[in-house]
Amino acid sequence: MVNAINIKTIDKPGVLRKVTDFLAKKNINIVYTHMFQDSTGYAHMYIELEDVIDIENLLNELQNFDEVFEVNISPSTDHVWGKRIIIIGGGAQVSQVALGAITEADRHNIRGERISVDTLPLVGEQKLTEAVRAVGCLPRVKVLVLAGSLMGGTIVDAIDEIRENYGVKIISLNMVGSVRDHADLVVTDPVQAGVMAVMTVANTAKFDIDRVKETL
Repeated sequence: MVNAINIKTIDKPGVLRKVTDFLAKKNINIVYTHMFQDSTGYAHMYIELEDVIDIENLLNELQNFDEVFEVNISPSTDHVWGKRIIIIGGGAQVSQVALGAITEADRHNIRGERISVDTLPLVGEQKLTEAVRAVGCLPRVKVLVLAGSLMGGTIVDAIDEIRENYGVKIISLNMVGSVRDHADLVVTDPVQAGVMAVMTVANTAKFDIDRVKETL
């Protein structure tokens, strides 16, 4: 079972280390964490934890830290946002893929799924390569849709990396360039590509991307 907590702290060096050292001494495993500073200058830590025996006692102990202002139990990002679909490419194509993905995700989320859709309109080989590689640093990403009219070169290397290292499925529009040869699925219609992306990850859909070996 994963427990998630939010910690509001003083923004100064060493606070994160103090908290993580404390958790490690209790043999609590950190599954995921991120930090940010709010507009008032306070730091916030969101942490997902495994192997917590007594969550209430843990909150009380963290609350006694001099640097901590507030500690609260939080729903996990998996529970709130669920599986993530990332759409990257030209603005016109991205918007159409998003239309299909959001419409289809709505159907499945109503039935109990949690699927979220992120978009990034972007052009240029270097920028696209950086964005594709960065997908590997994001949590809960299941599918990357590449939406454009021309992609190849170093983008292909980035695609192969995230497929092999992170298990992200790749859907490509039927475009010019070598990207489509490295995708798990090539779809001609952008709206349909968005629908297929959601069907790939939805437990309430009967679709297996690994069994489709053709361009749709």
